[in-house]
Amino acid sequence: QLASPVARAGCKFADGKTITMNYSSPRMRGRKIFGDLVPFGEVWRAGADDATTFVPNVDVIVGGKSVPAGKYTLFTLPTPTKWTLIISKQTGEWGIPYPGEKYDFARMEMKVSKLSSPLENFTISFDQAGTSCAMKLEWETTRAFIDITEKK
Repeated sequence: QLASPVARAGCKFADGKTITMNYSSPRMRGRKIFGDLVPFGEVWRAGADDATTFVPNVDVIVGGKSVPAGKYTLFTLPTPTKWTLIISKQTGEWGIPYPGEKYDFARMEMKVSKLSSPLENFTISFDQAGTSCAMKLEWETTRAFIDITEKK
């Protein structure tokens, strides 16, 4: 059994346009995650193995910033109180090392909340509502989330 199985997440807007994401889903396996396995204040690949891909087939607004349709790589910068989402133009790479700020397309702040019980598998999911797809990254007892809307 793979330590970090490949997983997919996606969201479909009302008009049929989509966001698709491929990532690897590591397991806690008894480890302390945030602030330990995933250090605070260091860029994290938001998954394991291959870099996490973010592919909107329509122009979107992510946390207030415009992101044109295309293929990107997703990274995060977790801290105890807030996370930063990093959308990188560098694609097709292994998830580490982070390719560097020179490839960043944009950085946006994510909101953070606590889960009521620990989640064993790192999970990316979307809450879809009309023109909005809220993206959630959840693992251990942490949820980081950000709103994504279609650019009109």
